[in-house]
Amino acid sequence: MAFWFWHGLRNGVQSTRYPHTSESAAGVSPGHPLSTRFPSATDAARVAAACPVEAITAVDDLAQIEHKRCVYCQRCHFGGTERVHWDSSFEWTRPHSIRARYDPLPRDFSASLHIIVVDAGDCGACLNEVKQLNNPLYNMHRLGFFFTPTPRSADVLIVVGPVSENMRGPLLKTYEAMPNPKRVIAVGACAITGGVFERTFMSAGGVGSVLPVDLDVPGDPPPPLAILHGLLVVTGRKQPVPHGMLAAGALK
Repeated sequence: MAFWFWHGLRNGVQSTRYPHTSESAAGVSPGHPLSTRFPSATDAARVAAACPVEAITAVDDLAQIEHKRCVYCQRCHFGGTERVHWDSSFEWTRPHSIRARYDPLPRDFSASLHIIVVDAGDCGACLNEVKQLNNPLYNMHRLGFFFTPTPRSADVLIVVGPVSENMRGPLLKTYEAMPNPKRVIAVGACAITGGVFERTFMSAGGVGSVLPVDLDVPGDPPPPLAILHGLLVVTGRKQPVPHGMLAAGALK
């Protein structure tokens, strides 16, 4: 006990300072691909053909990224001679609907937000990243965010996984038991579009086909800071990324 007491005094607070200051520590984000213009349409088509989930579309000499489908395999960046640009940021949250404007929860929720997490068939990757928010490095309690196992006391529903047929019912019951106002965040490519599973007889192909989704946090899996950014967007303390901004990144 004495060792950890002196260890804490010597090392001080190790939690990230985000969102009060920017986080630039190495390894906090795997980054994400940016739409990139190549010297020729052939080069762009070659990059698009290498994507295993068809998240890249070649439009003339532009390799255009659809981030909600991207599984972040990085083949487009490391897999060949033609490489798309890569951004190392983590503020990726955006409204689920391209047409709808996102409205955050009332200001009262910014100091105390209760979150319930539903694993709707996740492989474990996205769920593990969500769990990291509770560790000392991210320490989401300092921002007024708390996990709850009870839907009747939850303000936000985080869903990971493509929604397997066995989890459709429990997911709906959880959502219906939550009081209004409430928000739903789809975390990871599987929760947003179904990912590599897509829509099958055993997969709903994403949360949006089962219940209304407010925000998407792309990634496969997204890093904890990207999920934390999503919670900050829910409370109006950060702004979501407009649709098209991630797809209009640096160009060659």
